[in-house]
Amino acid sequence: MAAPISSPRWYLIQTKPRQEARAEENLRRQHFECYRPQKHGKTEEPLFPGYLFIRLDRQLDNWYPIRSTRGVARVVSFGGEPTRVRDELIEQLRERLAIPAEKPRFQPGERVQLHGGSFRELEAIFVSADGEDRSVILLNLLQREQKVRVPTQFLSLCAQSGLVMGCRIE
Repeated sequence: MAAPISSPRWYLIQTKPRQEARAEENLRRQHFECYRPQKHGKTEEPLFPGYLFIRLDRQLDNWYPIRSTRGVARVVSFGGEPTRVRDELIEQLRERLAIPAEKPRFQPGERVQLHGGSFRELEAIFVSADGEDRSVILLNLLQREQKVRVPTQFLSLCAQSGLVMGCRIE
């Protein structure tokens, strides 16, 4: 009777706070395959802070060094068994993160006009994106500039022409 064929699977590692890169580096030095999804933007940030994925064979790999690896807190498990992560999930993450981030619609400092919500038809200064669907703008309210978060879909770019401000709706 032949021994069952084992195959490597993905598992989840919890890292020590803000030590995802350190844990990944030390695990790779021990020849473990790791995956640490990163958000792309101004700075690379972990998609799942405090976690990374590791590919292991339950029968062939030695799991004991993992727990004492610098940066690693533990192997995530339920009921005493390491939690498996489907290969399809890892592939979906890789595919999604491989798509280049689209260029932001607005740049910090640009004049924008609101076209919805309680501040409609007011002009403001774009400060930054706040996630995928919201933006932070600088709005002049009662002679004071206030930072306000609004849905990005309510904003359009203003183009300056001479002394008159004109706004373009996209």
